[in-house]
Amino acid sequence: MAKTLFSFVKPKDTPIYLLMNQAKTLGELKKSNYRSKSIKEELRENLVSKLKRKEKIFEGIIGFDDTVLPDIERAILSRHNILLLGLRGQAKTRIARLLTSLLDEYIPIVAGSELNDDPLAPISSYAKDLIAEKGDDTPIEWLHRNERYVEKLATPDVSVADLIGDADPIKAATMKLPLSDERVIHFGLVPRSHRSIFVINELPDLQARIQVSLFNILQEGDIQIRGFKLRLPLDIEFLFTANPEDYTNRGSIITPLKDRIESQILTHYPKTIEIARQITRQEAKLTEEQCKTIHVPDVLQILLEQISFAARESEYVDDKSGVSARLSISGYENLVSTAERRMLINSEKSTNARIIDFWGVVPAITGKVELVYEGEQEGPYVVAIALLSKAVKTVFLDHFPNPDKLKRGRESDPYGTIRAWFSGGNTLELINDTSDKDFRKALDNVAGLRKFVEKSLKIDGDEAYTYMELVLHGLSEFNVINKDIVESSFTFRDMLADMLNEDMFDDDDDDYN
Repeated sequence: MAKTLFSFVKPKDTPIYLLMNQAKTLGELKKSNYRSKSIKEELRENLVSKLKRKEKIFEGIIGFDDTVLPDIERAILSRHNILLLGLRGQAKTRIARLLTSLLDEYIPIVAGSELNDDPLAPISSYAKDLIAEKGDDTPIEWLHRNERYVEKLATPDVSVADLIGDADPIKAATMKLPLSDERVIHFGLVPRSHRSIFVINELPDLQARIQVSLFNILQEGDIQIRGFKLRLPLDIEFLFTANPEDYTNRGSIITPLKDRIESQILTHYPKTIEIARQITRQEAKLTEEQCKTIHVPDVLQILLEQISFAARESEYVDDKSGVSARLSISGYENLVSTAERRMLINSEKSTNARIIDFWGVVPAITGKVELVYEGEQEGPYVVAIALLSKAVKTVFLDHFPNPDKLKRGRESDPYGTIRAWFSGGNTLELINDTSDKDFRKALDNVAGLRKFVEKSLKIDGDEAYTYMELVLHGLSEFNVINKDIVESSFTFRDMLADMLNEDMFDDDDDDYN
């Protein structure tokens, strides 16, 4: 049963949306002192209120506090249409969807109107005729802000009819009206977005002739359908998104349309590893059970983000296409799932992620990078391994000295004991699905490895094993030891020692013969 307020007169501090429980007709709406305003004024007023109250405007958007978000706020205060320019995976669409939080929770519309007609300022012939007929008894409905958001992905097959509308010959014949009569028009997405936020993603993919139909709406507020000009003072907040490189790759934004979009704002990728980590943690979809049983050490979270940073600088990856933040997000989910699978196979109750678990992250890398010609020649798998190797090298150097820059003879080699162990012909095999117990036992067998980590980083206990593994992978990147990847295992050895051992066996065979 609907609640009823005692008076139709709206107190100054009463939210507009409370009116939905009382004003059911145009007459009641007039008594409530409701004031019509454009959507741009609505966005502006609500933004001003939030800024005064120091409220967070764009919940969940990380890394844009000093760059993109202030620009968007300035555009809204200026009552501008907006173009967000940026590579894929830079939260452009997410920002657009969050703009609904700046709309009034409910607005009144003429009941049954296709175009969300304002009862106090109707634009469609349907609403005008209904008000002319019923006057103050015209029924009204209340539209929630979530229903005032329309989004369209621009593709080459989008037509004028999809966006603007088309005359319905069957309706014209049935109603015995000419095609120029508004009543026979089947309206497209743009007119139906009256008093709403309308978003077009990947604007350059829209054919030039379709873009022409948009700039007339932005400038003049009228539309043309089959050559018939129709004056509709549409009230829409337009927001467009585009990849800047699309200007030359797939299409372009025509100059007249670009000129009519008042604010052009550039987005960007996370500028620091820490910001990237926050985004990944927020967006990764993990189960409650995974969160409880799988621990991903900080250094491995950093290693994962470093892969994305390496990809954005790689000569094999198309920098014009970009490397989406979804690489890290999908990679993190795969990393956790790889550790979870291993835990389940070994009947363990919990586990820590390992560097060898990044073997399961490779599919997330190969599917998220667009390769240039040289990268295609190498192949996506080889490129993914190369990106992982570069990330390991970077993270290793953040914690340990560079083996290539040690001054021989002037100081002791911190890796000396580890080198000597491998030089003695010892090898270490780490199997992807090995149990935690066997994994730790294998690392503990490497002479000097634990002592080096504990001394260098002042850590001990289980945390040391992550860095012990990092040391081995790092030394292999600097060719101090050799790393072989065979199916489901990583083998670390000293290549020279192996060669000497092989020669010895060959000599023994010769003596025997």
